[in-house]
Amino acid sequence: MKHSADEDIVKNKMKLTFDYRRNMILDPQQSCNILFEFPRFKDVKGLVEQDFVLMFGEGVSGSFWRSGRPHTRKRSSKNAGSFHPPGRRKPGKVSASQAEKHLVVFKKSGTSIQEHLDAITTSSQPYLLAVGARKNAVHQFFIVLDKNAIPCRSTSCLGAFDELFKAHFVFGTSYNPMLRNMYTFIQTTVYNIDVGKVKESPRVCRG
Repeated sequence: MKHSADEDIVKNKMKLTFDYRRNMILDPQQSCNILFEFPRFKDVKGLVEQDFVLMFGEGVSGSFWRSGRPHTRKRSSKNAGSFHPPGRRKPGKVSASQAEKHLVVFKKSGTSIQEHLDAITTSSQPYLLAVGARKNAVHQFFIVLDKNAIPCRSTSCLGAFDELFKAHFVFGTSYNPMLRNMYTFIQTTVYNIDVGKVKESPRVCRG
């Protein structure tokens, strides 16, 4: 599976190893090795989606697009696209611009992805790496996790966010504390996943 060029074979093998992978994810001693053990996440698009569907089913997986989608706000051309959950911001809450800094990092086309990964010195929660000629002309998104880049299937900001959200469940990682309220709102209101329903792994990975 690690060397097969046939993506259908890879996806089928990944389905067959799903239970084994879930046991790894929920084991704090093994969870950080998941991308070493299953490196095809890093070159075959759609594997995050596939595991999420195996966890929750097609109905939950498609909730994001059936919900009318969370609010987006188009701003100036210097924006890679913004995600804004509905509701007024209360004092002390994270602003949209602050949230965006923790969600998306933009790199111009031609920038070395590996150099960006090598420059990571501390462990962080998953975020999106957007690559394009300009922030409003992104042609590729990656989910960055444990100094690894997982390519998104979608090339839209909302589609990539959908995949980023699902990656938290697939890889058993907690939400960024700065974004916990936003993610929890989306989890319970958009995807209808109860907060107490998901066992969160005590996953601690070092950069």
